[in-house]
Amino acid sequence: MLKKLTLLASAILLSAGNIFAHALWIQTAPVGKAGQKQTVKIIYSEPGETPEKLADWYSDVKEFELWLTGPDKQKVKLTTTAGADHFTSEFTPEKDGVYTLSVGHTSKDLGGTTVYQFNANAVVNVGKPVAGNDAVSSTDLSIFSGQAAKVNKPVSLKGLFKNAPFEKLYITVSSPSGWSKQVVTDEKGNAEFVPIWPGVYFIEASKSWKEEGKLNGNDYKAFWRAATLLVDVVK
Repeated sequence: MLKKLTLLASAILLSAGNIFAHALWIQTAPVGKAGQKQTVKIIYSEPGETPEKLADWYSDVKEFELWLTGPDKQKVKLTTTAGADHFTSEFTPEKDGVYTLSVGHTSKDLGGTTVYQFNANAVVNVGKPVAGNDAVSSTDLSIFSGQAAKVNKPVSLKGLFKNAPFEKLYITVSSPSGWSKQVVTDEKGNAEFVPIWPGVYFIEASKSWKEEGKLNGNDYKAFWRAATLLVDVVK
Protein backbone atom coordinates (compact mmCIF):
# COMPACT_ATOMS: atom_id res chain seq x y z
CA MET A 1 0.00 0.00 0.00
CA LEU A 2 2.81 2.44 0.86
CA LYS A 3 4.44 1.78 -2.53
CA LYS A 4 1.16 2.50 -4.32
CA LEU A 5 0.71 5.78 -2.42
CA THR A 6 4.27 6.82 -3.27
CA LEU A 7 3.71 6.12 -6.97
CA LEU A 8 0.45 8.06 -6.91
CA ALA A 9 2.12 11.07 -5.26
CA SER A 10 4.88 10.98 -7.88
CA ALA A 11 2.31 10.96 -10.67
CA ILE A 12 0.53 13.97 -9.18
CA LEU A 13 3.81 15.88 -8.89
CA LEU A 14 4.68 15.16 -12.52
CA SER A 15 1.23 16.28 -13.61
CA ALA A 16 1.55 19.51 -11.64
CA GLY A 17 4.91 20.17 -13.30
CA ASN A 18 3.29 19.91 -16.72
CA ILE A 19 0.40 22.15 -15.67
CA PHE A 20 2.64 24.91 -14.40
CA ALA A 21 4.85 24.95 -17.51
CA HIS A 22 1.84 26.72 -19.03
CA ALA A 23 1.21 30.44 -18.69
CA LEU A 24 -1.23 33.17 -19.67
CA TRP A 25 -0.26 35.36 -22.64
CA ILE A 26 -1.77 38.63 -23.90
CA GLN A 27 -1.66 39.03 -27.67
CA THR A 28 -2.25 42.45 -29.25
CA ALA A 29 -0.60 44.78 -31.76
CA PRO A 30 2.22 46.75 -30.08
CA VAL A 31 1.20 49.97 -31.85
CA GLY A 32 -2.26 51.54 -31.83
CA LYS A 33 -4.01 54.67 -33.06
CA ALA A 34 -6.17 57.12 -31.12
CA GLY A 35 -9.84 56.60 -31.93
CA GLN A 36 -9.19 53.20 -33.51
CA LYS A 37 -10.34 49.93 -31.91
CA GLN A 38 -7.56 47.71 -30.51
CA THR A 39 -8.23 43.96 -30.36
CA VAL A 40 -6.81 41.76 -27.62
CA LYS A 41 -6.51 37.98 -27.26
CA ILE A 42 -5.63 35.98 -24.14
CA ILE A 43 -4.37 32.40 -24.40
CA TYR A 44 -3.04 29.74 -22.01
CA SER A 45 -0.16 27.66 -23.34
CA GLU A 46 3.51 26.85 -23.28
CA PRO A 47 5.69 29.27 -25.28
CA GLY A 48 4.91 28.97 -28.98
CA GLU A 49 2.66 25.92 -28.52
CA THR A 50 -0.98 25.43 -29.50
CA PRO A 51 -3.30 27.21 -27.01
CA GLU A 52 -5.09 24.96 -24.55
CA LYS A 53 -8.83 24.48 -24.87
CA LEU A 54 -10.67 26.43 -22.18
CA ALA A 55 -11.94 23.18 -20.69
CA ASP A 56 -8.32 22.16 -20.02
CA TRP A 57 -7.16 25.37 -18.33
CA TYR A 58 -5.78 24.74 -14.86
CA SER A 59 -7.99 25.31 -11.81
CA ASP A 60 -9.95 28.58 -12.15
CA VAL A 61 -7.41 30.38 -14.36
CA LYS A 62 -10.11 31.12 -16.93
CA GLU A 63 -11.74 33.42 -14.34
CA PHE A 64 -8.92 35.98 -14.71
CA GLU A 65 -9.61 39.72 -15.01
CA LEU A 66 -8.13 41.89 -17.76
CA TRP A 67 -7.19 45.46 -16.80
CA LEU A 68 -6.21 48.43 -18.91
CA THR A 69 -4.07 51.27 -17.53
CA GLY A 70 -4.06 54.38 -19.73
CA PRO A 71 -1.69 57.35 -20.01
CA ASP A 72 -3.57 59.03 -17.14
CA LYS A 73 -2.74 55.97 -14.95
CA GLN A 74 -6.45 55.21 -14.50
CA LYS A 75 -7.34 51.50 -14.44
CA VAL A 76 -10.34 50.09 -16.29
CA LYS A 77 -11.55 46.49 -16.22
CA LEU A 78 -12.15 45.20 -19.74
CA THR A 79 -14.88 42.76 -20.73
CA THR A 80 -13.66 39.45 -22.12
CA THR A 81 -15.45 36.98 -24.39
CA ALA A 82 -14.71 33.25 -24.29
CA GLY A 83 -13.83 31.25 -27.39
CA ALA A 84 -12.88 27.59 -27.74
CA ASP A 85 -9.23 28.09 -26.75
CA HIS A 86 -8.89 31.79 -25.94
CA PHE A 87 -10.59 34.95 -24.71
CA THR A 88 -10.94 38.15 -26.71
CA SER A 89 -11.40 41.76 -25.69
CA GLU A 90 -11.03 45.24 -27.16
CA PHE A 91 -10.57 48.87 -26.25
CA THR A 92 -10.35 52.18 -28.10
CA PRO A 93 -7.52 54.52 -27.00
CA GLU A 94 -8.80 58.08 -26.77
CA LYS A 95 -5.43 59.85 -26.95
CA ASP A 96 -1.73 59.32 -27.56
CA GLY A 97 0.31 57.60 -24.87
CA VAL A 98 1.26 54.24 -23.39
CA TYR A 99 -1.52 51.74 -22.62
CA THR A 100 -0.76 48.72 -20.43
CA LEU A 101 -2.83 45.53 -20.47
CA SER A 102 -2.47 43.35 -17.37
CA VAL A 103 -3.71 40.04 -16.04
CA GLY A 104 -2.88 38.84 -12.53
CA HIS A 105 -4.63 35.71 -11.31
CA THR A 106 -3.93 33.56 -8.27
CA SER A 107 -5.41 30.09 -8.77
CA LYS A 108 -7.78 28.89 -6.08
CA ASP A 109 -6.17 25.42 -5.95
CA LEU A 110 -2.75 24.71 -4.47
CA GLY A 111 -0.06 22.73 -6.26
CA GLY A 112 0.93 20.55 -3.31
CA THR A 113 1.59 23.23 -0.69
CA THR A 114 2.35 26.02 -3.19
CA VAL A 115 0.18 28.92 -4.34
CA TYR A 116 0.37 29.56 -8.10
CA GLN A 117 -0.08 33.03 -9.56
CA PHE A 118 -0.26 33.79 -13.30
CA ASN A 119 0.66 37.29 -14.51
CA ALA A 120 0.76 38.67 -18.05
CA ASN A 121 1.32 42.09 -19.55
CA ALA A 122 1.23 43.79 -22.95
CA VAL A 123 2.03 47.35 -23.95
CA VAL A 124 0.38 49.37 -26.72
CA ASN A 125 2.06 52.60 -27.86
CA VAL A 126 -0.32 55.13 -29.37
CA GLY A 127 1.15 58.13 -31.20
CA LYS A 128 4.22 59.68 -29.58
CA PRO A 129 4.03 59.29 -25.79
CA VAL A 130 5.40 62.23 -23.81
CA ALA A 131 8.41 61.77 -21.53
CA GLY A 132 7.59 59.94 -18.32
CA ASN A 133 4.57 58.19 -19.80
CA ASP A 134 5.67 54.61 -19.12
CA ALA A 135 4.02 51.22 -18.82
CA VAL A 136 2.42 50.59 -15.43
CA SER A 137 1.43 47.09 -14.36
CA SER A 138 -1.32 46.16 -11.93
CA THR A 139 0.24 42.71 -11.36
CA ASP A 140 2.65 41.60 -8.62
CA LEU A 141 5.35 40.37 -11.00
CA SER A 142 5.82 41.85 -14.47
CA ILE A 143 8.17 42.11 -17.43
CA PHE A 144 8.29 44.98 -19.91
CA SER A 145 10.27 45.87 -23.00
CA GLY A 146 10.91 49.55 -23.59
CA GLN A 147 11.38 50.00 -27.32
CA ALA A 148 10.59 48.69 -30.79
CA ALA A 149 12.44 45.39 -31.31
CA LYS A 150 14.57 44.74 -34.39
CA VAL A 151 16.68 41.80 -35.56
CA ASN A 152 20.32 41.91 -34.39
CA LYS A 153 19.64 44.85 -32.07
CA PRO A 154 19.68 44.46 -28.25
CA VAL A 155 16.18 44.33 -26.76
CA SER A 156 15.97 45.69 -23.22
CA LEU A 157 13.77 44.00 -20.62
CA LYS A 158 12.65 45.31 -17.24
CA GLY A 159 11.65 43.01 -14.39
CA LEU A 160 9.39 44.50 -11.73
CA PHE A 161 7.92 43.26 -8.47
CA LYS A 162 4.99 45.44 -7.45
CA ASN A 163 6.27 48.09 -9.88
CA ALA A 164 9.74 48.25 -8.27
CA PRO A 165 12.91 47.01 -10.07
CA PHE A 166 13.52 43.34 -9.30
CA GLU A 167 17.06 41.93 -9.16
CA LYS A 168 18.05 38.35 -10.03
CA LEU A 169 14.87 37.55 -11.91
CA TYR A 170 15.59 34.74 -14.35
CA ILE A 171 13.86 35.32 -17.68
CA THR A 172 13.49 32.76 -20.46
CA VAL A 173 13.37 34.10 -24.02
CA SER A 174 11.85 31.75 -26.64
CA SER A 175 12.24 32.62 -30.33
CA PRO A 176 9.91 31.80 -33.26
CA SER A 177 12.41 29.15 -34.42
CA GLY A 178 12.27 27.28 -31.11
CA TRP A 179 15.62 28.61 -29.87
CA SER A 180 15.61 29.81 -26.27
CA LYS A 181 18.00 31.33 -23.77
CA GLN A 182 17.91 32.64 -20.22
CA VAL A 183 18.89 36.11 -19.03
CA VAL A 184 18.89 37.57 -15.53
CA THR A 185 18.07 41.06 -14.30
CA ASP A 186 20.65 43.28 -12.60
CA GLU A 187 20.19 45.43 -9.48
CA LYS A 188 18.09 47.88 -11.51
CA GLY A 189 15.83 45.14 -12.83
CA ASN A 190 17.36 45.34 -16.32
CA ALA A 191 18.30 42.57 -18.75
CA GLU A 192 18.60 42.25 -22.51
CA PHE A 193 18.82 39.81 -25.39
CA VAL A 194 19.67 40.06 -29.08
CA PRO A 195 17.06 38.51 -31.43
CA ILE A 196 18.40 36.98 -34.63
CA TRP A 197 15.08 36.07 -36.25
CA PRO A 198 12.01 38.21 -36.89
CA GLY A 199 8.69 37.19 -35.36
CA VAL A 200 7.03 36.95 -31.96
CA TYR A 201 9.26 36.12 -28.98
CA PHE A 202 7.77 34.60 -25.81
CA ILE A 203 9.28 36.16 -22.69
CA GLU A 204 8.61 34.37 -19.39
CA ALA A 205 9.91 34.65 -15.83
CA SER A 206 9.01 32.87 -12.62
CA LYS A 207 9.96 33.28 -9.00
CA SER A 208 9.18 31.29 -5.85
CA TRP A 209 9.16 32.48 -2.25
CA LYS A 210 8.94 30.57 1.00
CA GLU A 211 5.78 31.97 2.49
CA GLU A 212 3.22 30.45 4.82
CA GLY A 213 -0.48 31.18 5.02
CA LYS A 214 -3.93 29.94 4.11
CA LEU A 215 -5.71 29.99 0.76
CA ASN A 216 -9.36 28.96 0.64
CA GLY A 217 -8.91 27.18 3.95
CA ASN A 218 -5.79 25.27 2.86
CA ASP A 219 -2.31 25.77 4.33
CA TYR A 220 0.46 26.76 1.94
CA LYS A 221 4.22 27.01 2.44
CA ALA A 222 5.41 28.65 -0.77
CA PHE A 223 4.23 31.19 -3.36
CA TRP A 224 5.09 30.81 -7.05
CA ARG A 225 4.62 33.70 -9.48
CA ALA A 226 5.08 33.80 -13.25
CA ALA A 227 5.12 36.81 -15.58
CA THR A 228 4.88 36.84 -19.39
CA LEU A 229 5.28 39.25 -22.27
CA LEU A 230 5.19 38.90 -26.06
CA VAL A 231 7.74 40.89 -28.08
CA ASP A 232 7.22 41.40 -31.82
CA VAL A 233 10.63 41.58 -33.56
CA VAL A 234 10.88 43.06 -37.05
CA LYS A 235 13.71 43.07 -39.62
